[in-house]
Amino acid sequence: MRTRLLPLLIVLMAAVLLALGVPLAVSLAGAQQQKVVVDRIDDTARFAALAQFVTDSPTDAGVFENERLTVLSSELDSYHEVYGIKAGVFYRSGRAMAQAPASWSLPKEGEVRDAFDEALLSRRSHDPQQVWPWQRRNLVVASPVIRDGDVVAVVVTDSPTGQMRSRTLHGWLVIGAGEAAAMLLAVGAALRLTGWVLRPVRVLDATTHDIATGRLKSRVAAAGGPPELRRLARSFNEMADNVEDVLEQQRAFVADASHQLRNPLAALLLRIELLSFELPEGNQEIASVQAEGKRLAQVLDDLLDLALAEHSEADLKITDIGALAAERVAAWAPTAEAKGVRLVGDCPPTTAWADPVALSSALDAVIDNAVKFTPEDQTVEVTVAFNGDTSTVVVIDHGPGLTDEELARIGDRFWRSGRHQNIKGSGLGLSISRALLAAGGGSIGYDHHEPHGLRVTVRVPRSGPTS
Repeated sequence: MRTRLLPLLIVLMAAVLLALGVPLAVSLAGAQQQKVVVDRIDDTARFAALAQFVTDSPTDAGVFENERLTVLSSELDSYHEVYGIKAGVFYRSGRAMAQAPASWSLPKEGEVRDAFDEALLSRRSHDPQQVWPWQRRNLVVASPVIRDGDVVAVVVTDSPTGQMRSRTLHGWLVIGAGEAAAMLLAVGAALRLTGWVLRPVRVLDATTHDIATGRLKSRVAAAGGPPELRRLARSFNEMADNVEDVLEQQRAFVADASHQLRNPLAALLLRIELLSFELPEGNQEIASVQAEGKRLAQVLDDLLDLALAEHSEADLKITDIGALAAERVAAWAPTAEAKGVRLVGDCPPTTAWADPVALSSALDAVIDNAVKFTPEDQTVEVTVAFNGDTSTVVVIDHGPGLTDEELARIGDRFWRSGRHQNIKGSGLGLSISRALLAAGGGSIGYDHHEPHGLRVTVRVPRSGPTS
């Protein structure tokens, strides 16, 4: 969830910073250019004041140079030498009154000509277009020279923009650095914010997983976060308490009922046994009653075992899974041999955290089922291995196997395949195994074994329990 929420916050903060930074950068560029334009306007106004009273007196030698023209030419030359800016005063006809450098002339078209033509209309040329740092353009400013209400000439300046673009670029770099620093602070704040908001959610998710895997004592610890999530955590704990109470009552009822029914059932079986002595030997009805009575006694024993398994706490310790599985294979070998089934084991030393008693009981139920449903002259294989954080005991039989629908139900209480109803059992063995394994953080899974048979995988964690 954090990986989805955090990018969204970062994108929103980046959009806000761009919304602030881009106008600021544009404003900075505009301010830098406006400063240059104002300076050029002041310069053209000064040159216009000098050129205002320069007379254009044609003679046989050409233009009459008076003292004012000499001063104007000197000022333009100094201006060009110091600032590197082309400047000139041009008559309405386009002929130069004075210019610097001397080789510069008024072009017939272009930005300089447009500014000159606009100044002839007795107004200063419009502000030039914005020059961006990547554009190598000059700034052209033109001001009219007015005498007796008429425009007699125009002062034109053509300024290079290298220094202005450098200052703009430097300002942009400062803004970019500020934006980057603000973005880093915003990301740090977003990390803290999402961590603060999602910490209760993570705790709630972990606790929900613990309860779903059988650790019903897990509760959501008090943590920070928004008030709504803290209230949700309290409500979740109350719900978990109620669920645990209901399950505890159910387990207690099953255990008490099983325990209370065993005594009258034992007395009933004893009376049936005594009654059988009064009947002819080999009476089928009495034998059937005895078989059903023993089956009912087994069901009660399994119910009591299931109630105890769901209620008991696992005594986890480092256990040699290979040695334990080899011991169970050896214990079940005579039973398998009596049925004509080969029971083989590949059980190398492998350690994991498990309750040895619970794991032994679970393996007994799994191996018992495998031997029970495997036909004569077939093999049951028990293999121990480890994969990453888990150790596994895989029991494979070559029996009839189960369909996909039956695989989805295997392990349910009292469930048995319709094809196996005539085989001894209560339908609680695998449910007991699952409860025993879940108490220690283990699990049991079922799958097809090709070409036929069933693969049962018992998994136990290799890492110790977290406190």
